[in-house]
Amino acid sequence: MKTISKLKKELDKWFSLYIRLRDSKNGLVQCITCGCVKNYKQGMQNGHFQSRSHLATRFDEQNCQPQCVGCNMFKQGEQYKFSIALDSKYGEGTAQELEYKARQITKFTRADYEEKITYYKSAVKNLKEEKGIE
Repeated sequence: MKTISKLKKELDKWFSLYIRLRDSKNGLVQCITCGCVKNYKQGMQNGHFQSRSHLATRFDEQNCQPQCVGCNMFKQGEQYKFSIALDSKYGEGTAQELEYKARQITKFTRADYEEKITYYKSAVKNLKEEKGIE
């Protein structure tokens, strides 16, 4: 039986792939903070507006957006630009709501992780088929 930390790591993998594929066109995806366009598999990551350390927003589809390695890693996520982009994409106040949500205490059970893994694995498969990409 997989440990909770192994389940979390597996969910991270499938969720990250989902986020990058969700916004891709022909396998290319745009960084939410600098606008550069790269292949969803190379040079792009799943950027978190509110840190991954906050479980309440770690797997939140609005909190997570495609982000290039430069912005996500070397520029510490460009949180200010990220917040502006989120409000533009989802509506004014989105970034503020996510900041609030991130502070909520959240616990996931083994079943929660397993259910989310199954969901995102299937979602990734469906997106690849819909978009005709590998």
